Amino acid sequence: MLDSKLLTESLISQLREALDPNSLLVGIQSGGAVVMEYLINKFDIDVPFASVDVSFHRDDFEIRGLAKSKKSTSIDSDVDGRHVILVDDVVQSGRTARAAINEIYDFGRPKSVRLAVLMDRGGRELPIEPQFIGGRIDIPTNQKIAVRWSANKDLEVYIV
Repeated sequence: MLDSKLLTESLISQLREALDPNSLLVGIQSGGAVVMEYLINKFDIDVPFASVDVSFHRDDFEIRGLAKSKKSTSIDSDVDGRHVILVDDVVQSGRTARAAINEIYDFGRPKSVRLAVLMDRGGRELPIEPQFIGGRIDIPTNQKIAVRWSANKDLEVYIV
């Protein structure tokens, strides 16, 4: 198991400097929404937040299939002119972040979009780079990084 406390503290210290009254945090379902919820609750962040389901904007249906997440997109705040910070658990190829950006633009035109991730595992296939990173790890492509709630309501980050 990875040190989730260290990862989240690193990420939140970067985000605190970037957040302003015009910010909107958007968690990518499902792992990114979990990380966003944890950050908001644990570190007492007072900014509007939303979540996006990227199922219909993915470009890899042939590989992954069309598996809609259990929770759909929920954006109750105005996106136009906002500084959107996408939150995800792990970034690798960049395809999920690209799909999330497409979903956000269905709701309006933000002033900026930046990406915050708990873990960056490299391996980009698209020119998408996170601006806020909890940590970096180099693991074989056949392994995955998973994030889940622990029994005591902390995050657990582990390699499977």
